[in-house]
Amino acid sequence: MQSPAPPRLDLSLALADPEATEAFGTALAGALGPGCVVLLSGPIGAGKSHLARAVIRSLLAAHDRPPEDIPSPTYTLVQTYDLGETEVWHADLYRLGGPDDVFELGLDAAFETAICLVEWPDRLGEATPPGALEIALSADPASDGRIAKLTATGPRWTALARRLADAGASR
Repeated sequence: MQSPAPPRLDLSLALADPEATEAFGTALAGALGPGCVVLLSGPIGAGKSHLARAVIRSLLAAHDRPPEDIPSPTYTLVQTYDLGETEVWHADLYRLGGPDDVFELGLDAAFETAICLVEWPDRLGEATPPGALEIALSADPASDGRIAKLTATGPRWTALARRLADAGASR
């Protein structure tokens, strides 16, 4: 007998303005825990860093951590944030030379134990972790906002899909 296919998340969200992106980041943060990897793709200016900052701010607050400056990791490649029992790794791989650099940064180990937010995930190549949540951000042609297309496979993301659907966020 064939085992059932793992649950699949396939959802589009309209993010009308920066506040909607902040709200989405807060909802997303509530579904993240150690070992969760979120891959943020889209052109320059699509809102990847804005969404990552919203997630990180929400996670810091939820873990009773003081607010921090959350710079873009464009030049440092990785910024980490301590949540106590785990860390958040915010990586910007735009300047990465190739997939082998992922191992030098320690991202492969972080994928197992930390909450990882990865901008420019196409640079991961074969190092892309299975079961990651992919969020592709693009301009919404019907407004000045953004569209976030979420795709993932696995039970880990079922709670996020339910939370977003209950909030009426699907499109």
